[in-house]
Amino acid sequence: MRLNQIRDFLEVVESGSLRAAAGKIGISQPAITKSIRQLEQELHAQLLHRNARGAAMTPAGQVFLERARVIQSELRKAQEQLALLRGGAEGSVAFGAAPITCMLVVPDAMLQFRRNRPGASVRIIEGVNRVLLPLVRDETLDFAISQNPNTKLDAGLRFKPLFRPKLNVVGRRGHPLGSAKSLRQLADASWLMFYPPGTGAMLETAFAGLGLPLPRAIVHCESYATALSLIAKTDILGLMSPQIASEGWGQRQLQKIEVEEEIPSPLVGLYTRADTPLTPTAASLVQAVTATARQLARRG
Repeated sequence: MRLNQIRDFLEVVESGSLRAAAGKIGISQPAITKSIRQLEQELHAQLLHRNARGAAMTPAGQVFLERARVIQSELRKAQEQLALLRGGAEGSVAFGAAPITCMLVVPDAMLQFRRNRPGASVRIIEGVNRVLLPLVRDETLDFAISQNPNTKLDAGLRFKPLFRPKLNVVGRRGHPLGSAKSLRQLADASWLMFYPPGTGAMLETAFAGLGLPLPRAIVHCESYATALSLIAKTDILGLMSPQIASEGWGQRQLQKIEVEEEIPSPLVGLYTRADTPLTPTAASLVQAVTATARQLARRG
């Protein structure tokens, strides 16, 4: 098995066809077809179905895809570490950030990281666990900053607790329910949730603690920017950190609704692969993330 065969397979999966993959790599279509066939012969399994629309993975291809991505990622990491030894580029890092961490952790951590690695390439993907954790598992992402799972953690992943952010009920300035004093008074409101109902999200936990069902008018949104816009420009309510409503844009657009109940705090932490060391570049960013989280924990 050759590394270029793995590269060719992954490019076909990403591009959706042999022709498109060949064009991106810069080789002929017969050459990439031969490469894939040789790979399948060595593995004794058909990885791709060829059809008029392109190429689709077989069940065997799905199994091989996860391993192929890990191989490619490990090769990239080895090349970057060798380049660092030669005094070359400062490497790259890709990480995931759950919506709650986008304002609380990422900006300050990036400031610290850039002091040490000003030339490093950084990729950030926003999402919730169901999006981010598979990408950490197959090493598309070096790590993810997100909430603690409510289900058993995959054996291939490790979770390191960082801090528990405080949450407040937040609505737009002048919200008709802005004077409410209890979650009971907000049970018929429209609410925004980052995690889908049934996953133990903090809003669900807060209402369950009062013996109340989850409000029926739920908007499930996994984008931090979209969530802020919806809360600021509609009557949708959400659970946000105090900093959002007290600083800058949030201070002008949002208001905290002072309910008497204490909103549960999620446990935010760091997800990494259990069996793969971080590159020096990724480790440097993890160090900055950890330092930022400690500061947030000290502030309460």
